[in-house]
Amino acid sequence: MKSLTINASQRESVGKKATKALRNAGQVPCVIYGGDTIVHFAAPEIAFKNLVYTPDVHTVVIALDNGTKVNAILQDIQFHPVTDKILHIDFIEIFDDKPITMEIPFRTIGNSRGVLNGGVLRFNLRRIKVKGLATNLPDLIEGDITNLKIGNKLTITDIASDDYTILHPDNTVICMIKTSRTAVEDEEEEETEGAAEGATEGAEAPAAEA
Repeated sequence: MKSLTINASQRESVGKKATKALRNAGQVPCVIYGGDTIVHFAAPEIAFKNLVYTPDVHTVVIALDNGTKVNAILQDIQFHPVTDKILHIDFIEIFDDKPITMEIPFRTIGNSRGVLNGGVLRFNLRRIKVKGLATNLPDLIEGDITNLKIGNKLTITDIASDDYTILHPDNTVICMIKTSRTAVEDEEEEETEGAAEGATEGAEAPAAEA
């Protein structure tokens, strides 16, 4: 998984007055949980651009001005209801030997037979919730839809991995190929049906002669 470094300043004053002053100065107050102590820090709002305004997921190295570096992941973020400015961010510290839970973006690969025949690809999930060691988690999870016909579904069992645990029931539908007005029958199915009918007729012919 990709990692970003955010240069930040540890803050001692955490009251409302100090927090308001930080925001007025273009800084975002943040907190890191999960370690031996809770760490309060602040960084310029622009420092979070590549972390917040992207569909990708990252681990984060918080480089504090006292020389300390903390590995973390974004846990929660608060925006201003009118301006959409970042008001506050919570991080969770991560460790090499402790699994973490997070949502990983999902992407399809391949050209679905059903879509080529006029079907429509519909998503039920765009992100997959997983649990595992940070070093084992991917930037995104891919699912091959090449062989999906109209009416077929891609489920959690189709993307299972030994590197992490997926926290959705096995039968959860990720995406499916739905029919449409322009959809046509699958050519391979037509050929198979035609072959089956021919075999049936061939089997019936001797009985008629007898």
